[in-house]
Amino acid sequence: MSSAGEQDAQRAPADDLADVLVVDDDELIRTIVGRILTGEGYRCSYAADAHEARVKLASQRFALAFVDVMMPGESGVELVTSMLNEHADLAAVMLTGVDDPEVADLALAGGAYGYLVKPFRPNELRISAANAARRRRLEVENRAHLEQLEQQVEQRTADLREAMGRLEEADRQVRQSVEETVHALARTIEHRDEETSAHVQRMSWYAALIARGMGWDEEQCELLRLAAPMHDVGKVSVPDGILFKPGKLSVAEFEVIKAHAERGAEILGKSDSALLVLAALVARTHHERWDGTGYPYGLAGEEIPQAGRIAAVSDVFDAMVSRRVYKPALPIAQAVDALRDGRGTQFDGEVVDVFLESMEAAMEISQRYPDPWSTAGSSGSSIVGAGA
Repeated sequence: MSSAGEQDAQRAPADDLADVLVVDDDELIRTIVGRILTGEGYRCSYAADAHEARVKLASQRFALAFVDVMMPGESGVELVTSMLNEHADLAAVMLTGVDDPEVADLALAGGAYGYLVKPFRPNELRISAANAARRRRLEVENRAHLEQLEQQVEQRTADLREAMGRLEEADRQVRQSVEETVHALARTIEHRDEETSAHVQRMSWYAALIARGMGWDEEQCELLRLAAPMHDVGKVSVPDGILFKPGKLSVAEFEVIKAHAERGAEILGKSDSALLVLAALVARTHHERWDGTGYPYGLAGEEIPQAGRIAAVSDVFDAMVSRRVYKPALPIAQAVDALRDGRGTQFDGEVVDVFLESMEAAMEISQRYPDPWSTAGSSGSSIVGAGA
């Protein structure tokens, strides 16, 4: 059986809930409320009106407040509304001499946890105090929990942003590494010397420029830009004596050259990588012609994948305005005329039109990636190098 001291300890409120402010203009009510609550382990302070209550609130932190509805000057409802706006952790219970639903609604609307009708029984006061204290504690804990969650969300958001930043940087480095590897491979295989080192860069940027003009999304344009430099990877199988022959090729030699398209697709097509799959498609189809007289399969019109049609215009244009061991660079105007002449026969007319409409941007690309020996204005063009 519990002793009286143990029962008092069990019913005593937690220390942070012990301070109570009793506000009533009736001294007898203040005394009765204080005596009952003090017996329950609360520490009570008293105020006879709103002004005195504000003075107490300014100098001390209270967990609970019992406030009379009707007081001289400022009403209890007005006081409670103001108190709760300034002291969010305070729990208030209204005391009223009239059991009126409108009073109850006003009290609750003002933020009070409940109200007691005078005269009240001691147990009614005890229960109201306990319930208000419990609700106040739960709200304080809930507010603290929400603040903790907000802090966790902010921290995790910051961590996520940091992780995304690291991921983006890693992705940028991977893309840069892939691009450098692609261009190094393409230069090594296609050129095997310094003569045409910037060709693959120019034609790949032309290809992305055309694709963007034809409505491709930016991710696919970038993928094509990275894939296009590998269009002639199959030339690794072509002997240098044929590849760099400074004269007209024989029928047999041209057949060896033609085989590079399919050979390149075979080399690149052994991977599931989206980049290499697209590169294989470009390698296989960039020598197909719109009229069906190209190679290796003699595809015609829209049978030719759009990526191949775009690469064809990009590659041939750069080849025409570039110096080769077997020919000088063609002036820009003549290359443009050749593209126009090839509309509907060698090239997809829409691809040609989009490229010619973007010629100013193409000229900027040519200036950005000149060959080592180039000088602006030479051969009537700033675009020099090698090509298909």
